[in-house]
Amino acid sequence: MRQLALIVALSFVSLALAPAVTARGDTLAKVRARGALVWGGDSEGGGPYVFPDPAAPRRMTGFETELAELLAADLGVRSQFYQGLWQNLPALLETGEIDVVLNGYELTPARAGDMAHTRPYYVYQLVLLARRDDPQLRTWDDLRHRTDGKKPKIGVLGGSGAHAYLTEHYGDAVEAIAYEGTTDAMREVETGKLDATLTDLPAAVFYRGRFASLAEIGEPVGHGYYVLFLRRGDDTLRAALDTAIGHLLDDGKLKALYEKYDLWNPPQEELAALRDKSDGELGVQATSLRGWAVIRSRGALLVEAAGVTILLACISMPLAMLLGLLVALARMYGPAPLRWLVVAYIEILRGTPLMLQLFVIFFLLPEIGLTLPAFDAAVAGLAINYSAYEAEIYRAGMQAVPRGQMEAAVALGMSPALALRRIIIPQAWRIVVPPVTNDFIAMFKDTSVCSVITVMELTNQYKVQANDTGATIELGALTALLYLSMSIPLARLATVLERRLSRPAKG
Repeated sequence: MRQLALIVALSFVSLALAPAVTARGDTLAKVRARGALVWGGDSEGGGPYVFPDPAAPRRMTGFETELAELLAADLGVRSQFYQGLWQNLPALLETGEIDVVLNGYELTPARAGDMAHTRPYYVYQLVLLARRDDPQLRTWDDLRHRTDGKKPKIGVLGGSGAHAYLTEHYGDAVEAIAYEGTTDAMREVETGKLDATLTDLPAAVFYRGRFASLAEIGEPVGHGYYVLFLRRGDDTLRAALDTAIGHLLDDGKLKALYEKYDLWNPPQEELAALRDKSDGELGVQATSLRGWAVIRSRGALLVEAAGVTILLACISMPLAMLLGLLVALARMYGPAPLRWLVVAYIEILRGTPLMLQLFVIFFLLPEIGLTLPAFDAAVAGLAINYSAYEAEIYRAGMQAVPRGQMEAAVALGMSPALALRRIIIPQAWRIVVPPVTNDFIAMFKDTSVCSVITVMELTNQYKVQANDTGATIELGALTALLYLSMSIPLARLATVLERRLSRPAKG
């Protein structure tokens, strides 16, 4: 409890320091001295924004890659791409690793209140994509009035404008499922796991050929702006970038770039008139949730997500323990072919990342007709992965029981199975309690990996809320506190169990 109290105190200090602004020099001068404009993006998001060039996979291409090159050239420097997770780009900006965020980032009230930004460089709309052969979804109204009475499952990029639009306008009628990549959601619509996906128009246009089985439902909706985000106080760099965007509009280079990617449409005609527009004139009222205000506003969401984390771990770990025991028994006492099979099972699971195993279960199995809901896939992935480690723990525990115990039990007339159940496994259990409990604690943290298959557990919720508000310190402190409040009691419980099991039996 003293450790938990210390963490709480440190969290309070973090919250108190959160609003502090670090003095920065002239970023534009640094960019020119460096000779490069470092821009952050996420190539995992795919086209047409930034993605590996098919002809030279080590090189990035895309309309924003080319836009960055044009902007950098106007500043008299070169463009330098920096890879980062899309939801983490604002936090990466604050570290100073990048100069600007340029990756289809929408201008929202929270972002406008937390970061500086340039004039808009693209006017985006949102497109609803569903399967062409789905009779249940033909218009936007079908989201509210499906004939089968079910809530449609709609995939969105977590923390994006599409996510916000769907929540605001259809939150009561649909189940919004957040993905870390646009194409992941499109693929899930194809396989039937999702009913539709709401995505930005550029992505819908770019992937028309790849996802030919999907069709646009109704007309595009929404109206918003892509801007470059900068750290607050980077006024000289922002002014230079605004001027550069104006130059690209005036000489037609921006229009030519968008036409190259089939992205120029009537809304882009508005760009020329947006140079001196304030946030209010753009329809965005800057807000800033920081300190205790963001804890009060978003803390309940993190607590709910912590409940999902607890549920995942408490269901997955018993399954892993049971499966691990069966695997250990098969390895020690099974016939040779079965032993070879379980050894391969253990080595494959221990030799490949949990994230890869989750991807196989959630994204690849539906390709052959085996579809699991995200939560069930997460439970299966965690249980199967941890069963390999539990199997080795149980095997070590049973091998620590003297061989004579089994021989004596058999000599007294017990069958090997009965001897294992009544003599060997109970003694081995005393030995394996500490490592198994440690694995249980580790599983609480490993549930964060399940965010890659859309499970809204604690870490995933933190990333979404931190991206939306910019309050990485405050929400990060609360997230850490929630994880500690789960793991510290478990550690204490492990200590108590170890002490009790180590006591000699009373005669």
